[in-house]
Amino acid sequence: MLVISIQSQVVHGHVGNSAAVYPMQAEGVTVAAVPTTLLSNHPRYPTVRGRVLDAELVSDLLRGVEERGLVERATVLITGYLGSPAVGAVVADFVARALRRNPKLLYLCDPVIGDDGVGIFVADGLLEVFRDRLVPAASLTTPNQFELELLSGTKARDASGLLAASAGMAAYGRVGVIATGCTLADTAPGNVETILCADGQLWRLATPRLPIHPCGTGDLLTGLVAAHLAKGAPVETALRLAVDGVFAVLVRTQELGSEEMCLISKPIAGL
Repeated sequence: MLVISIQSQVVHGHVGNSAAVYPMQAEGVTVAAVPTTLLSNHPRYPTVRGRVLDAELVSDLLRGVEERGLVERATVLITGYLGSPAVGAVVADFVARALRRNPKLLYLCDPVIGDDGVGIFVADGLLEVFRDRLVPAASLTTPNQFELELLSGTKARDASGLLAASAGMAAYGRVGVIATGCTLADTAPGNVETILCADGQLWRLATPRLPIHPCGTGDLLTGLVAAHLAKGAPVETALRLAVDGVFAVLVRTQELGSEEMCLISKPIAGL
């Protein structure tokens, strides 16, 4: 079981691969992690060091992934935060080659573009890379509510709107939609929902909304979904297990009063 995961990496905190890789490994899945950025931390802090990687470097790393035969061995491919349109183009080229080389590869696209309250936070041109190249190639995509509305051009604030938005996404290709961080008109007060949109139906999973807002929860969810899919679970089961896993991490994070997600439940023996 191998997952190729292409997204950001940070020194401190848990976003991108720094949120997803360890939980996938803890599920028994081998991960080939390709960074698109090397940053000291996520941008919510007053300072950020490091940079988006050069497209040439990312391209070289991805060529190495191909040369080692990892595409043929992989079960799931993830893309997340890409950093620049040039990196986005390189990754989109790789995705196209990978899907040709391994038609059984399940491509899970997390279209990291923006969020409610902050709007679009990625470089100009990346929206088009996701909309025109990556989402149409995906088997499954995991936008938050803001990203779903942006990519579909449809408001998704009630069940019918969410169905219409997911249908708009599906118009790009045969893509399933997992909408994250949703609050619909009929969502129970104090809850937040993760919703699978497939075949004109909604499959809704609600959890209590905790009074904390650590970064990287979407990256963690996507990673856990990928891990369970790699192990052969159907999408509904993979999503339920992933939602349960993320909520357990958030409960632990709240209990410990941490500003960053607490991914490890107990100290590792001998450390």
